[in-house]
Amino acid sequence: MAKFLIRNTIRTLRFHNGEMTQQALADQVGVTRQTIHAIEAAKYSPSLELAFRIAAVFEVPLEAVFQYEPETS
Repeated sequence: MAKFLIRNTIRTLRFHNGEMTQQALADQVGVTRQTIHAIEAAKYSPSLELAFRIAAVFEVPLEAVFQYEPETS
């Protein structure tokens, strides 16, 4: 069975939104800065609710923030 990865563009979106800090994003979505860091580093997959809250902060569709892709070997 193929493995899949959840990739994200949070760092890029933060940069294009006034170089928003991880802490500022965390404050807006109700999590810790460490959680945002872990999501950006693909070490933690957010809940669906958190994923939608992050997309809402940037006013983009969920697919513009998170991509579910097959892992390449």
